[in-house]
Amino acid sequence: MSGFPYFPHTEGDISAMLSRIGAASLKDLYADVPEEFLLKGEPDLPDALSEEEVRAWFSRIGAKNQPLKVFAGGGVYDHYTPSVVPYILSRSEFLTAYTPYQCEISQGTLRYIFEYQSMICALTGMDVSNASMYDGPTAAAEAVRMAVASAKKRTRVLVSEGLLPQVLEVVRTYAHYGGITVDTVPVMKGQTCPGCLRGALAAGDVAGVLVPQINRYGNIEDHSGFAEAVHGAGALLIEYCDPSALAVIKTPAEWGADIAVGDGQALGIPMSFGGPYVGFMAVKKEHLRKLPGRIVGETVDRDGKRAYVLTLQAREQHIRRAKATSNICSNQSLMALFATVYLSLLGPEGLREVNRLSADGAAYLHGQLLATGLFEEAFPGKPFLKEFTLVSKIPAATLQKHLAKAGFFGALDLGEGRVSFAVTERRTKEEIDALVACVKEVRL
Repeated sequence: MSGFPYFPHTEGDISAMLSRIGAASLKDLYADVPEEFLLKGEPDLPDALSEEEVRAWFSRIGAKNQPLKVFAGGGVYDHYTPSVVPYILSRSEFLTAYTPYQCEISQGTLRYIFEYQSMICALTGMDVSNASMYDGPTAAAEAVRMAVASAKKRTRVLVSEGLLPQVLEVVRTYAHYGGITVDTVPVMKGQTCPGCLRGALAAGDVAGVLVPQINRYGNIEDHSGFAEAVHGAGALLIEYCDPSALAVIKTPAEWGADIAVGDGQALGIPMSFGGPYVGFMAVKKEHLRKLPGRIVGETVDRDGKRAYVLTLQAREQHIRRAKATSNICSNQSLMALFATVYLSLLGPEGLREVNRLSADGAAYLHGQLLATGLFEEAFPGKPFLKEFTLVSKIPAATLQKHLAKAGFFGALDLGEGRVSFAVTERRTKEEIDALVACVKEVRL
């Protein structure tokens, strides 16, 4: 430890802590980490450099990266980010993630959270939206917990196998430590199976049902009769949505859902190697008191001027931990601001145009790939928007490797010979044609 004099712990402190947890040495703390992942020797870093030399050093490292044209989705999409959005986010009055408890000095932050909530309600058709969900998967898991909390002693939830794998995994993790039983509803012919859902509901003890509006295969699902069946069983219907797509497809409210969740990344937030993103959750007003996170409301001050306040904070700091609806603590409002500025700039017409361009590009790529004779329809006749799945005659790993060498990232492996592609408004016809030409060069 002598090489790090700024560490506050003495050798005696470290020995006492290690003894307390039953570890003989610091190395024991990392015993579960595979040996190949442990650093051997000193880090390979240069000696002290000037600012200009540091910039040049990082430039050389960055030049080793191979930027790829993104034709992959799986819940994260390469949508266009207007340049003004990161500029506004970088302003000092916004560049903080801390919760705005003191409303008298947080009016700007509270206002944009209120606007974010209003926009999410407009997209989903629901009555109330919160803020501060970490991402789509955790929003889905929180919705499952909320359904159980609302169901009075029911501890079983049904989730569609058509959900994104990362959503299913996070839901299962939350459920495991929350005493919740998770049963899956199979996908039949590219759609969450209605008959299977009704059969699972008939078994009883169901608190909630979680289904995707657009499933992992890119198919837009038909949820006709789902709300009636779920509500008839005394459960809540939760729909996992792409908020961008809600500009052009049926809203969760129109399907009769009680809770709408999803990931706000599609609202212009850069992919950024997986984050930070922002989850959203919107509900019917009768479920307001069980909603996790925070709700900002509009009111007037003593002079009659418009003002914003934290109307609801269902947090474990304020009540007994066992009674808390959620453990959501950190404030994700900076990314909520990102989505708010993006939606303000595009407006309803701009968001519809994003979807039109994406759908046109996806339909064109879909047709061109089928025309190569190297792919077959995975789900004939199923509608899709910007993402679709095909059965590939080329092994997925071979296809991915060939595409990557040509500068493309696509053909996500969904198993059973299926691969998926996604097209957003950023992809041009020339790029699509180049990808198809690349595929034609693959040798079986």
